[in-house]
Amino acid sequence: MIKKNQILDRKDQKPILFDVFFNKIKEPKPLVIFCHGYKGFKDWGSWNLLAEAFMKANLFFVKFNFSHNGGTIENPIDFPDLEAFAENNYTKELDDLDFILNYLLSEGCEHKNEIDRNNVTVIGHSRGGGISIIKAAEDPRITNIITLASVCDFEKRTATVGDLKQWKKEGVKYVLNGRTKQQMPHNYQFYQNFKANEVRLNIERAEKSLQIPHLIIHAKDDPSVKFNEAEALHLWNAKSLLYTIENSNHVFGAMHPWQEKSPPKALLQVIEYCIGQIC
Repeated sequence: MIKKNQILDRKDQKPILFDVFFNKIKEPKPLVIFCHGYKGFKDWGSWNLLAEAFMKANLFFVKFNFSHNGGTIENPIDFPDLEAFAENNYTKELDDLDFILNYLLSEGCEHKNEIDRNNVTVIGHSRGGGISIIKAAEDPRITNIITLASVCDFEKRTATVGDLKQWKKEGVKYVLNGRTKQQMPHNYQFYQNFKANEVRLNIERAEKSLQIPHLIIHAKDDPSVKFNEAEALHLWNAKSLLYTIENSNHVFGAMHPWQEKSPPKALLQVIEYCIGQIC
């Protein structure tokens, strides 16, 4: 069963849009929650094919849009709501992940009989990897974590000394989206939020404190998040596993839109590693 664009309403907060993929066989299945990355969304590229592969492996797979990723309920693909994007930050994303965990593991979840609440994996891609590591370190409900092309440091991505004064003065800075050609705004609150939560948002601290399995998957030639970030995560956690993908990139050979009926070769490797880790 595939149920797309389900809406989680929240009082005084933006709703969360999510998809579920599972075999309706009335037995609890391991829960897998997928977190997209920066300038990403749940329907990007090959993510639907990835979800279908997890469903075929008899896992209960959920992917969602972070509430301030720039998508809307009406248009969850790409970034029609740049005002929301400008107001995004790391703690909002942590709150979103917490909210969807709360729902999926609650008695009120319509799929509660299909979910094994004692077997919960969070998968994060790129920036979503950093979010997943922090959440996994602080939430005992998460029993397994997998990161794909994950960042290892939020601080160096939040601001550089050179642009910080200008950012504060103007209140906003822009980053070009190479695919859509949009100028993506980041309000200064992003930096303020990071500084106010600097200890919590330290990925190294979180990684070192993990008490659950962590599978790190990274392309050796990733041009966006260098392989040495995966090596750092692995170094900080002696119990972690590091799998290297050769001859690939930050999105494991995919692109948006993805027109093929099967995932690219590198992503098939990723799927195999992930399912092997969970099952």
